[in-house]
Amino acid sequence: MVTVDEFNTMETGWLRPTLLDCCDAPEWADALLDSRPYPDLGDLFATADRLAGALSPEAVDRALAAHPRIGERATGPGRGASWSRAEQASIADDVETVAALHSANRLYEKRFGRVFLICATGLSTSEVLAALLLRLGNDEETEAVVVAMELRKIALLRLRKVVIPA
Repeated sequence: MVTVDEFNTMETGWLRPTLLDCCDAPEWADALLDSRPYPDLGDLFATADRLAGALSPEAVDRALAAHPRIGERATGPGRGASWSRAEQASIADDVETVAALHSANRLYEKRFGRVFLICATGLSTSEVLAALLLRLGNDEETEAVVVAMELRKIALLRLRKVVIPA
């Protein structure tokens, strides 16, 4: 974890991979780095949020590829996998609900051609399943907006694990 002052002066070679663990969109990470220095934490997070909101559909698709299916645990020792496992820690309810979640995941992927993404931190399996089922009713354009918004939430949540108040 680093402070804003450290973030402003750290070598890009260390920060860029860390930012890509927050959101695997190189244009986001590079723009965030290129916008340094930040006067304070609020400005850094506001910039990160604005940049995440401006991601192209291709960048969103790339970032989605770094996320496992909801209800499936990311594997590997990396920071991004570790964060993903922690974010999905509450996805562990009863067998029936988990089976329904897996089934709904397959329906979502068939309908939209991508993994279902939700900022799952603090949500139960039942809450995630309810959101997934509700979002199956979205049209493609609406769902693309929702996916981008969920990706932004996750990126900022993870960035808060990297940059801390002084």
